[in-house]
Amino acid sequence: MDDVLAALHARWAAGEPAGLATVVATWHSAPRQPGAAMLVAADGTVTGSVSGGCVEGDLYEVAGEVRDTGRAVLRRYGVSDDDAFAVGLTCGGILDIYVERVDRPAFPALSEVTAAIADGRPVAVATVVADRCAGAALPDDSPGAATAVAAGLVGRRLIVWPDPTPASGEPAGGSAPVADTTAAVAGAGSVRADAGGRLGTLGSARLDDAVTDDARGLLAAGHTGTLTYGHDGQRRGDDLTVFVASHAPRPRMIVFGAIDFAAAVARAGSFLGYRVTVCDARPVFATRARFPQADEVVVEWPHRYLAAEAAAGRLDARTVVCVLTHDPKFDVPVLTEALRLPLAYVGAMGSRRTHDDRLARLREAGLTDVELARLASPIGLDIGARTPEETAVSVAAEIVSRRWHGTGSPLSATTGRIHH
Repeated sequence: MDDVLAALHARWAAGEPAGLATVVATWHSAPRQPGAAMLVAADGTVTGSVSGGCVEGDLYEVAGEVRDTGRAVLRRYGVSDDDAFAVGLTCGGILDIYVERVDRPAFPALSEVTAAIADGRPVAVATVVADRCAGAALPDDSPGAATAVAAGLVGRRLIVWPDPTPASGEPAGGSAPVADTTAAVAGAGSVRADAGGRLGTLGSARLDDAVTDDARGLLAAGHTGTLTYGHDGQRRGDDLTVFVASHAPRPRMIVFGAIDFAAAVARAGSFLGYRVTVCDARPVFATRARFPQADEVVVEWPHRYLAAEAAAGRLDARTVVCVLTHDPKFDVPVLTEALRLPLAYVGAMGSRRTHDDRLARLREAGLTDVELARLASPIGLDIGARTPEETAVSVAAEIVSRRWHGTGSPLSATTGRIHH
């Protein structure tokens, strides 16, 4: 959704209303994940996509109507593999899409959200998309089902930043807004960003507290999705459906070893949306000229750099590490650090003989079999790669496969859902 926000903010700043369609939930082989969005401006301009082309034609009309009337709609596309084609979702998945009018009165805190994203500060936006007690339930399972949801608490928003008061007493990455920020939240009047790092209200203090806690959990994991609550924040209730859109900084890819393969992997990582760092202890090789597509190039011993980044809290469960040095004096110390951190992926380049020698050295360094099992070595999937660019595709494919729990097998040789 981040790519749509810039266009949305431009229309918002110009005082123009827009229709915003957002995927809030998916089932089966859905082509896009929750958070994918499509914007229909007043002049008919479209930005973004929610299905890769399957249902955009219908949504274009729906978003235009919602933009003009202000009546939000929660629409369901696709039902099963048998009849999904009839409603336009030919992949067989199911999408719940929330369509709303966005303008200054409806979303006055949009500038705070876009400013946080532009500054690289994590922020979550929690929006009530259904209120059953007000007669607005989720769509049924009939083709093209839609429910008008402009009732009750629907449209209320709560903007949530990471906890500004962690145990250390230091602000969490400077992510909390200043205490005197003032904004009107849809249906809630003028409010201030409180000392707990949130802006707005969904209707009650207990509901706000419950959603804040859960939204921070989703934000920390980089996840976007729907949650259900009772009207007073009861987690076992399902009166309210709240969509939490997490806007976290790009996940990190750290590539150790300033070699030609590293340049190709850095390009692939950037293409996948990672913030890429190339690190090598040799200043003659670790230069900006050799790695123009990396976000940063660092001259430092790999294990020292990784340890310092971990200590500074700049790594998380989305971080991927690619060790391409295939030199024991570099890769054994950095892998010893990496395999003891809760990272998404740790891969190391080298032949099978190098791999066996590396495992022996890592065991001597004290790593356990459980820790060693996390190592992807030799790095990449078996696609017959030979060139640096082909190898980068192999590495990128393995990273994506592990992220979404794919098998790495040809789709033609598998059954069941395609999108995980």
